[in-house]
Amino acid sequence: MSNTDSFIDEVSEEVRRDRLFKVYKKYGWILVVLVVAIVGGAAWNEYSKANRIAQSEAAGRALQAANEAGDAALLNDLANSNSDTAVIAQLQQAAILAGADDAEGAKAILSGISTSNDVPGIYRDLALLKLLMLDAANMPDTDVLAALDALATPGAPFRLLALEQRALHYVRKGETDAAITTLAEIVNAADASDALRQRAQELTIALGGSLDAANNG
Repeated sequence: MSNTDSFIDEVSEEVRRDRLFKVYKKYGWILVVLVVAIVGGAAWNEYSKANRIAQSEAAGRALQAANEAGDAALLNDLANSNSDTAVIAQLQQAAILAGADDAEGAKAILSGISTSNDVPGIYRDLALLKLLMLDAANMPDTDVLAALDALATPGAPFRLLALEQRALHYVRKGETDAAITTLAEIVNAADASDALRQRAQELTIALGGSLDAANNG
């Protein structure tokens, strides 16, 4: 009985091996493809990560070199590339040109960024804010206030800075009360930085306003 059982077990084992071999022969290539895909995917991921780091480091060096040299042209290649840092390079170019008294060049870059649908919204808003800071005095009041209203909506990333620019616009136009009212919004904003709140308070005093009134909203 024991020999019979042993024989049956051996036959069963051979049948299982034969079936397994046939299955492997038929579908084994799928396993090979999966292994290759997994290994290849991991290798590509590491390569992509290293490439992104290298590009970021190169962009950082280019930005630093251009800033130290005060030469916007050093950023031309990066600004015209398809990299994620292209818009940052363009913003830096605008800053360099503005610092070199090339307002027209800076405005052209900032205007292009602020109206581009290919640029993330936060960069469009930043470019528009910088454009207003640079050229609001030469723009129609309605255009300036409409742009600042859009930037100062609740939850907007540059809301408080836009309010500050609105206050400065009112100061330029001699609308002191409107400027003080706008400054009070900054003073009472819970998310205002210490530096921004201090500037708002100092300007309020310079305009003859009361900090008590500002603090009370």
